[in-house]
Amino acid sequence: MGFCFSKLFKKPRDIPISSSSSSSSKSDFLPLPLPLPSPPAAAAPPIIATGPILGKPYTDITDVYELDKELGRGQFGVTCLCTEKSTGRKFACKSISRRKLRTRNDMDGVRREIMILQHLTGQPNIVEFKGAYEDPTSVHVVLELCSGGELFDRITARGSYSEKEAARIGRQVVNVVHVCHFMGVMHRDLKPENFLMVSRDEESPLKATDFGLSVFIEPEKVYKDVVGSAYYVAPEVLDRNYGKEIDIWSAGVILYILLSGVPPFWGETEEVIFEEIRKGYVDLRSSPWPLISDSAKDLIKKMLTMDPQKRITAAEALGHPWLKEGGEASDKPMDSAVLIRLKQFRAMNKLKRLALKVIAKNLSEEDIKGLKQMFINIDTDGSGAITIEELREGLSKLGSNLSESEIQQLMEAADVDQNGTIDYLEFITATMHRHRLEKEENLRKAFQFFDKDDSGFITREELRHAMTEYGMGDEATINEVLDDVDTDKDGRINYKEFVDMMKKGTVDFAGKLRME
Repeated sequence: MGFCFSKLFKKPRDIPISSSSSSSSKSDFLPLPLPLPSPPAAAAPPIIATGPILGKPYTDITDVYELDKELGRGQFGVTCLCTEKSTGRKFACKSISRRKLRTRNDMDGVRREIMILQHLTGQPNIVEFKGAYEDPTSVHVVLELCSGGELFDRITARGSYSEKEAARIGRQVVNVVHVCHFMGVMHRDLKPENFLMVSRDEESPLKATDFGLSVFIEPEKVYKDVVGSAYYVAPEVLDRNYGKEIDIWSAGVILYILLSGVPPFWGETEEVIFEEIRKGYVDLRSSPWPLISDSAKDLIKKMLTMDPQKRITAAEALGHPWLKEGGEASDKPMDSAVLIRLKQFRAMNKLKRLALKVIAKNLSEEDIKGLKQMFINIDTDGSGAITIEELREGLSKLGSNLSESEIQQLMEAADVDQNGTIDYLEFITATMHRHRLEKEENLRKAFQFFDKDDSGFITREELRHAMTEYGMGDEATINEVLDDVDTDKDGRINYKEFVDMMKKGTVDFAGKLRME
């Protein structure tokens, strides 16, 4: 509504003023202007709250998108299906809790990931960035919906598999490295879990989806942070002296797994895996390698060259005769054992994680002496759950020299139910020493938790019942567990198979926590 200025400033009427003379005349009356009314004060502009992470005004994500079912859960937040209200288009919304971003490093990491996603969006094999929003509780990153499943899920669902298919997938993985490096980004965490298929179509493209550890490349800078995941880490990362060449190493590890079903550097603990990586011996002789083409093996050697300066570049790899489109890769089906091994490597052993929790629950006071007090000391707010910030601070007080990425990996490994915090049982589970785990009485109690009828076997139904209690009871998971643990393939798990599974590949996290 506007103001009528002609009314506000109309000519004032004459007002008579008495004179000292007894007589009066027209000239005795002088016009005296009335005081002009003050114009109304301008309304103060509304105070718009600005988010500390993005530096933009707060936005209610539900004004723009309708949030739907949960797609996944990680250390910092939850990814949900969402629908854009104006168009009806489906996206994935990654909501990161601001409560878990307490340090400058945490906040800088989220900002950097968003900047990198914005920078790379529109490039082939990179997930499309739609937008980022912040409200008082969370930062929301909206991305292209990739509904075709993880890379290894799709491969293991196939009835057969060939070098040509491995080359098609490998070409897309290497193209991500090429695009990143060309645009000045080092990924630093290439692994199969970070690649999703856009759809369930047979020829669906592959997209890299997680850039949480990525950085913009600074010329002449030597990077020292130990980042990445154990199987895929380049040797120079372990020496804390590396550059962008680490990404082609990680891509080479993925290609090796695509062709053989197992990683090139294997060990039952992180420490052993790192020792094997430092040795740098790449086995290209054992099965199935005699059946793999020389051209594929040549590319693997060049990607897994120990000296980063002599390692093949992403651009050179894309031009390699085996990897390039229409190249030398054969379409002859590979040995079915490769698919079996690949599935076993991919499947997270949920039975083992659940069994460890059962053992932790049944440990005596003597077994966990000191661990309870340690949990209380780290859980500074007394909530009964340890956040990543509390874990970081607690480790610092213990004199731990773990890097940020190692702390995050420890958090992820301990957080069995993936709710972003470590409860008391999860803490005890993660910090149990291996000798406690391997005590006969503890293993027997864990087995009996599953073997309800004391038959000496864990049946499919008993497995389903026990795992359903912990939200893991879907048929796909049960099938994976049986495929992995039931070595004699009689459809059930005996005590020896259970013990072998429990003793295999156990990482002693207590050593990382410097308990003793």
